[in-house]
Amino acid sequence: MKTRRVFSTPDLITARAAIQAARDAGIRDDDISLVARPDIEVGHIPNRRKEADSDFVPAALRGMMFGGIAGLVAGAIAVLIFPSVGMSWTGALLVAVAGTLIGGFASALVGSSLPDPVRQKFDGEIKAGRILVLVDGAAELLPAVEAAVTRTGALSLPFVSPTALIR
Repeated sequence: MKTRRVFSTPDLITARAAIQAARDAGIRDDDISLVARPDIEVGHIPNRRKEADSDFVPAALRGMMFGGIAGLVAGAIAVLIFPSVGMSWTGALLVAVAGTLIGGFASALVGSSLPDPVRQKFDGEIKAGRILVLVDGAAELLPAVEAAVTRTGALSLPFVSPTALIR
């Protein structure tokens, strides 16, 4: 597992220094991204560095899980409690599959409209014009990364979140 840490920098020069410090501490280049106000991102941050996460995938997975459970319960109720409906267990399974698909679709639509947790939590920092440096790394690397990045003038923010499997 990788863990995400967030650092706040006052300007692009400090953000670039923080990126280099994270790389020097062992973080892969594609595991470092930036978040800033739209006017800063558009004009000064390359696309490969922009963090554009949303809640799309986690919301879709939650929706599929709950939709599938609801569909399975509804199908089981139809089979067991209302036998006059004439539904078989195969029909109940099809209702569960339909619930999974509908739940995933509806939740993904809602999740795609929500900003990622970093933007939500540090909205004030972003609006103030600070640039956030997001670093994803293995737990054993993060203490050295934090020390190196904060030496550049970046401020470590209270955010620790698992992000992905190590590539």
